[in-house]
Order: sequence, then C-alpha cells, then structure tokens
Amino acid sequence: MTALKSTIAAFALAASISFSSAHAQGISDGVVKIGVLTDVTGPYGDVVGEGAAAAARIAVNDCLAKECAGMKIEVILADHQNKPDLGLTIARKWIDVEKVDAFLDVTNSAIAIGVANLLKSNTHVTGLFSGPGTPRLTNDACVPNGIHWMYDTYALANSSIRALNGTGAKSIYFLAADYEFGQQLRKDAADAATATGIEVKGTSRHPLNTPDFSSFLLTAQSSMADAVAFANAGSDTINAVKQAAEFGLTPKQRLVALLMMLTDVHAIGLPQAQGLMYVTGFYSDLNERSKSFSAKFTKTFGRAPTMTQAAAYSAAYTYLKAVAATKTDDAAKVVPVMRERGIDDDVIQSGKIRPDGRLVHDMYLVQVKQPSESKAPWDYERLVRTVPGDEAFAPLSASGCPLVKAPN
Repeated sequence: MTALKSTIAAFALAASISFSSAHAQGISDGVVKIGVLTDVTGPYGDVVGEGAAAAARIAVNDCLAKECAGMKIEVILADHQNKPDLGLTIARKWIDVEKVDAFLDVTNSAIAIGVANLLKSNTHVTGLFSGPGTPRLTNDACVPNGIHWMYDTYALANSSIRALNGTGAKSIYFLAADYEFGQQLRKDAADAATATGIEVKGTSRHPLNTPDFSSFLLTAQSSMADAVAFANAGSDTINAVKQAAEFGLTPKQRLVALLMMLTDVHAIGLPQAQGLMYVTGFYSDLNERSKSFSAKFTKTFGRAPTMTQAAAYSAAYTYLKAVAATKTDDAAKVVPVMRERGIDDDVIQSGKIRPDGRLVHDMYLVQVKQPSESKAPWDYERLVRTVPGDEAFAPLSASGCPLVKAPN
C-alpha cells in the first residue's frame, strides 16, 4: 500500500432513500462528497483529527433528517501529517479522482494556503477552512469559493492581549512555534501588545512538536516580563504550560495561551491549568443549542468537542443546507447562498460571511476553573466575556483580499 493510500480513511454516510430527480440533475456524480483534510496523528490530532470527521458526520445526520432528506452524502478523512507536499498530493487526488465537492478543516496554515491556491482553478469546489488560523486566507490567499470559518490569529491575539492589558500587565515575552501559524500569531499578539502599551521583551522560537521547553522557559523567566504568552497549539501548548508550572513561572508571571482548546486543558489538568485565560469560538454552556451539539458530539465521540471540531459541524451543516437549497454542489452557486443566508446553527448563531471570506461571529473569553468549581467531566471553562465579532476580527477595511472592492 502506498503512503498516500495509507493516510486516507473513508467514512460513507448516505440516506436510505434515493435522490429526487431534482437533486440528481444538479449534484455531480449523484453524491455530495466532503473531504476532511487534517492532522490525525500529529500534535493537533486531539483538537481536530477524527473528531472533526465525527462532527461532520453529525452535521450530515442532522441535515438528512431535515433539509437534506433524500440526498446522498459521503465524508472522507485524510491525515496530511503536517507535510505540505503530502497534503497537496491528497488534495489534488481528491479533486481529480475522488471528485470531492468540499474541503473541510484543512488544519495547518501552509497546507490551507496550498489548497486555497488549488481552488482558484477548481471553482466548482468549496473550501471550508475551519481548522487553520492564518489570516492570509482572507487576505492575499482569499478565493471566491473559500470561507475561513471559526478563528484566525488576529482574533485570538487581539482579544487575548486586550484581556491581559485589563489585568495590569506591563510587559510580555513570547514562546512561538517556528512556522507560519506560530509566527503570525506572535506578530498579531505583539502588534496588539504595542497598541495597548504592553512592552514586548522578546521571543523564543521553537520547532513544531517540541518535547523539551526548558531552555525557552528559562529565557522567558529571566526576561522578568509580567506575562509569558504561548503562540503555539496542540501538544506544544500542553507541554509548554505543564513545564512552565514545573519551572515555577506561574507564581511570578501570568501565562497566556493564545490558542488553547478544551482538550489541552484536559491534558494539562485543572491543578496546573486553573486560572489560565484564553479566547475560543465555541463555549458549550452558552445556550441550549450549544449544549445540544456538545451532547451529541460527546455521545458520538466519547468526550466534549473542541472549538475546531465544533467549527467542522457548523461549516458542514451550513454548506449542506445551501446545497439542498440550490440543488447543486457547484461552489459558484452554493457559496453565494451561504453568504446571503448567514450562519445559524447549534454552534454559531448570527454569523455573517464577508466578501473576503471571513466568517464573523462572537468569540468568548473564558477562564479555566479551579478544581473545586468543576462539577462534571469536561466542565473546565467559565465565561468571562463575550467578544462581539466586529470587535474580535480585523475590520473588512483592513483586508488585503483582492475580492474586496476598494472604497471610491
């Protein structure tokens, strides 16, 4: 078996009834195929991975029970292993051979940019970028058939640093993953810090999937900065926070996770993670609808969803509703309907898709509970503040997307 074949696992989901003639005429190959291209076995496997595919399957089932009744839908999953060459090889095969109609997740900024470039010449395919954080997807790499779904580095950094400023911190030191996502997250956070009067005392860059942060943490400790911010994700964030507690940073320096997921808190443990503040696009206790999705995911997958897994559900369901409404899977017809209708599902309510492809919605500043406050499994977050979408995300006027018309 080739390396490519070994990375691809297919999950078929189909309605028990046949297509209506109207659907069959407009949907290519008689089936709507969603490809979840993501990290399954690497440092982000817990925050996306199999859970992103599970969320997509829940969206399919929900839509089949309502708007998508009679449609045939398939979800396939591939592990790109955070290797851009492998990720783009899979993407090309999916377009040319597998006839995938929509890409979902696409965690890893370099791979996401590559997929966006492929979509320029494959205008019938939709890009639902629910996993990556690079703001380039709504700037120089934007495409008419691509939507950046849940978060980006600007929203995370801007909201986090403004919250830190409210605590009285005067200086900050960064530990950043040394690839596009980490460096962009650090830059956005440093810009926000400078704008709010917080001094940036330096940055340590570390390779992806680093097991030992001792040298980086010692440098951060010696900087005497009021706060240490982690511009990384997944297992890197988990290891960095754990080791920071072991090195005794927490009593003297505030720790800020610029991107943290519920699974990260679980892996770190409440005793070491308590008090950490971070920004998320999904808060399961927000309302009855968010609780409903979280309950479905937990029943299906065995644990609570992360922000990016919740995003996969929202993106897949919104896309499928638009396919059902237009009776086609052609992105040129489906994406405009998604823009016109806006986003309203159990994960995101009152979301809007801008001309640059940015989905704008509320974000949530949360704090990790103390062990005594947690009343149930995965009950780790306490809502501190709702950050309105127009405040969290960069304004459209700042977008470098060529699809955005310049003001007269």
